[in-house]
Amino acid sequence: MKQTERPLILVTNDDGIFAPGIQTLAQEMTAFGRVLVVAPDKPQSAMGHAITIHNFLRLRKVDFTDGIEAYSCTGTPVDCVKLAVYHLIKGRPALLVSGINHGSNLSINVLYSGTMSAAVEGALEGIPSIGFSLMEYGIDASFDHVRPVVRTVTENVLRHGLGKGCCLNVNVPPAAAGPLKGIRACRQAPGTWEDAVETRRDPHGHEYHWLRGQFVARDQAHDTDVWATDHGYASVVPVQFDMTAHGELDRLNTWEHAL
Repeated sequence: MKQTERPLILVTNDDGIFAPGIQTLAQEMTAFGRVLVVAPDKPQSAMGHAITIHNFLRLRKVDFTDGIEAYSCTGTPVDCVKLAVYHLIKGRPALLVSGINHGSNLSINVLYSGTMSAAVEGALEGIPSIGFSLMEYGIDASFDHVRPVVRTVTENVLRHGLGKGCCLNVNVPPAAAGPLKGIRACRQAPGTWEDAVETRRDPHGHEYHWLRGQFVARDQAHDTDVWATDHGYASVVPVQFDMTAHGELDRLNTWEHAL
């Protein structure tokens, strides 16, 4: 296939354009099409679906692995997607992939994740989109065992497509957990963060605060992303941006609505 005929694949993340995870992901995407990387110029983890509206944004072309065309962006992961679609590409790529995130995006973490918000933004734009995460936070984490998962999921999305308004959230256990048993389609596990605030004082005696917390999964069923990754599988959860609690609509319609 001629280079000009290959589909365009947009790659982004929330760990920053020079994070090892995005370099791995971009390398894998070269097997599927032409690759364009647009990613934050610094870490933007836990930014959720934030966009920049009270400041300007800058794009800067950077040297990237394997000579792939790449730009750093001073904004958030969602800003990166918007600038790519409406400024650099001026159209929709065939695929958007986000990651590979350094750390888990299981369960409700999808709400906070910049990685997954970029994928959700892709879905909003009608682009088949996937967020990939490795459940290991170290900057020296090995991504070798994640590569086959990336290839398998990407091949299937390009072949079969995704439903309207849907993207995929893929989480892979760390290499230290042992060989992967396979890939499982799952539902998002319900869970909560038991938050805490740690207060300290700076050298001038002024208070400052660190948010702390512990994630607690309360559902031990075998069809969740938490169970799958705990038992050696890569999890794949279909995610949608429609947050309507459809099951509650009938009940709300029984309420007294007279003013």
